[in-house]
Amino acid sequence: MTTTVNTHEVITACRACGADDRVEVLSLGDMPLADGLRAPDAAEPERRFPLTVDFCRACSLVQIQENVPADLLFGEDYPYYSSFSDAWVEHCRENALELIDTRSLGANSLVTELACNDGYFLRHFAEHGVPVLGIDPAPGPAAAARAAGLDVREEFFTDALAAELPRADVVLGNNVLAHVPDLSGFVAGIARMLKDDGVAMIEVPYMRDLVEKCAFDTIYHEHHCYFSVSALDRLFAAAGLFLNEVRRLPTHGGSLRLYAEKRQGPRPTVDRLLDEERELGMDRAAYYEGFGERVRDLCRDLVALLSRLKGEGARIVAYGAAAKGAMLLNAAGVGPDLLEFVVDRNVHKHGLLMPGVELLVRDTVVLAEEQPDYVLLLAWNHAPEIIAQQTEYHGRYVVPVPRPEVLA
Repeated sequence: MTTTVNTHEVITACRACGADDRVEVLSLGDMPLADGLRAPDAAEPERRFPLTVDFCRACSLVQIQENVPADLLFGEDYPYYSSFSDAWVEHCRENALELIDTRSLGANSLVTELACNDGYFLRHFAEHGVPVLGIDPAPGPAAAARAAGLDVREEFFTDALAAELPRADVVLGNNVLAHVPDLSGFVAGIARMLKDDGVAMIEVPYMRDLVEKCAFDTIYHEHHCYFSVSALDRLFAAAGLFLNEVRRLPTHGGSLRLYAEKRQGPRPTVDRLLDEERELGMDRAAYYEGFGERVRDLCRDLVALLSRLKGEGARIVAYGAAAKGAMLLNAAGVGPDLLEFVVDRNVHKHGLLMPGVELLVRDTVVLAEEQPDYVLLLAWNHAPEIIAQQTEYHGRYVVPVPRPEVLA
């Protein structure tokens, strides 16, 4: 069931199993769109929407209540380009080479990626002579992928679209499953498009890491769902797919890589993680009790730390104009009173304002030029990569998650 409220929908039935048996986990109040960077002279007022997280007691899926219209989330000015993270591109290159080897992919194969962005992943297959097809609804990234010589359809992936597409040996979906409002339909489309001996390889942030690290900044309107192995096993099974392997990864603060197939195989990694989740209680609502209080404590401690540094006369800026950074700043109420500006490598974001907090996004070169005393790492999940890149910056870094602290 859905209810429309001021241009967004409030979802009461579970996005995976359809049950109406959800309990609230966290409410962040009215928040701006996390990727809604704005020009300083923008005429239209900034839009905000409620952001509320629920747990489904029927299937264990964690999900938000709200659906914001897709054209507001992934419109013409969608600013996320995956290729600006060198570490992420290398992560995907290694993954592509492994799949080419283990699946014996070649000129007669097909690799299809859902939410291919700017082609950061598919290009590694194409370079080895493997035919590829990308699906992505965002005009800017899709155009960048085409400019790289890749075949891309600029559409949202659905079960209906899957019926029109060629069957694939490998279906990729890195960090897209959380973006899908119709979760069961999306996975049904993957099953429809997959060859009988094919594999769907999906990566998602892991709810266990989110809770343990208090990484609430990955919760925003683009992310409709937050995954455990318990919820994913049920989700794929409902579409006729077998979750045969799961790997835990350090990416994005803690992720899962899933391998789903039409044929059941050995699944020791799946069963081990299912057992661990049952022992932790992740399949029950009680596991999430107190999470909201921990979020409030982290935000309070971050403001206290930045206020102390500012009171000592320090100049503080932030690194990372991505969605998670916007959520952290807005949830904690950190704005121009504590930070001077934000830097980011993504040229598409330069000169724009961070959602909700009116902080200007500048090029990373200004860190070396202006030498602020502290840099708040909003992109804390990329901290080693960022610090290694900024060899000309001689100040200190502040990490906000899992607890606010100044790095030695």
